[in-house]
Amino acid sequence: MKEARSKAKAVVVGGSIAGISCAHALIAAGWEVVVLEKTSSPRTGCATGAGLGLDLLSQTLLESWIKQPELIQFSSMPLTIDHERATDGNKNCTWTLTRDDEFNFRAFHWADLHNLLYNSLPPEIVLWGHLFHSFCIPDDKSSVKVKANVIQTGETVEFVGDLLVAADGCLSSIRRTFIPDLELRYSGYCAWRGVLDFSENEDSETILALKKAYPDLGKCNYFDLGSEGHAILYELIDQRVNWIWYLNQPEPDFKVNSVTMKVSHEMIENMYEAAENVWIPELVKLMRETKEPFLNAIYDSEPLEQYFWDNVVLIGEAAHPISPHGGRSTNMSILDAAVLGKCLEKWGLKDLDSALEEYQSIRMPVNKEQVLFSRRMGRIKQRLALSDRDVFDPMTASEEECRVLHLRNIPYYDDIPSILM
Repeated sequence: MKEARSKAKAVVVGGSIAGISCAHALIAAGWEVVVLEKTSSPRTGCATGAGLGLDLLSQTLLESWIKQPELIQFSSMPLTIDHERATDGNKNCTWTLTRDDEFNFRAFHWADLHNLLYNSLPPEIVLWGHLFHSFCIPDDKSSVKVKANVIQTGETVEFVGDLLVAADGCLSSIRRTFIPDLELRYSGYCAWRGVLDFSENEDSETILALKKAYPDLGKCNYFDLGSEGHAILYELIDQRVNWIWYLNQPEPDFKVNSVTMKVSHEMIENMYEAAENVWIPELVKLMRETKEPFLNAIYDSEPLEQYFWDNVVLIGEAAHPISPHGGRSTNMSILDAAVLGKCLEKWGLKDLDSALEEYQSIRMPVNKEQVLFSRRMGRIKQRLALSDRDVFDPMTASEEECRVLHLRNIPYYDDIPSILM
């Protein structure tokens, strides 16, 4: 047992949504928190970036953390429909495979959600421009010492806490310390993605045609399944449209430690030309008018068997790298943070091992099933082989066969951990 302290302290590595959510949850549990983030400042809501969807539970958790809960509605668009369609690019037509009119998500731009969470934290919590360097734990396990490099000055600074939270993403260097042999698994496809800002041209031919081809845009999460992968389309606030095209291809050769890359003009033009043969003209035109589309390789990993070691714990994609097809990555990160906070509040610093053990026991089984489901869903939609079923063909699939496409099929879809009730 550790001696009780006036206020426990956590050092969180990673200032993305997982790390910022963790800061909120631990502060609510009575902990002191510092977040170390390598980027120099919060990102703004620029046109380039990614959209994401939050489920009802994540929305509820956000409401408990942010200063003005009503901003959740103002910062997002409703996604009340999950609409899966087949597309024949040669015939320029689409038809419904399956539709869920009780889908209850909200669509955010990543930067909007991050700013919403960040702006509700005390200003001293997040230290920008601090690149994680290393950590060590003394023999008595009484603390954890974390070193970071201050990018602007080049100096090395040290932080001492009771808990180190690794929220440093799917390429987590902290996880690598404990599981050095874990390799990310390339899915077999990448995502071309972008956000088109049409705020200054809302009556353009492109936008008017897009809204005609996608009549429920503004409340619908569209999935188009075609001859070369599948595409996603939905609207964001401030007159922006988020699109993604998952395309089967060999694994890219990334030159830096990242799963995204900026691409050459030639690569973008080749993508546009390929899209002409796959998607309806309205979607292709949207892609062509988007500034700076980028390429995101899709990875996951085999589910981990452990989330904590002494006083170091993993959350978010550091704990469960996942492909995006269950709509879960951000929701899992937010829920990880909330459960960890409640476990720490329940057990206190004097019984940190029990707190981390309970966190692991709650989140690991759920995360494992959702990672494997998302992997399977991606292979189905990409027409990749599975050992227990024929390759899914959207052109010939029956109504019953199409039900597998519903996002609500994911395990624990409506599950709320009892510790949060």
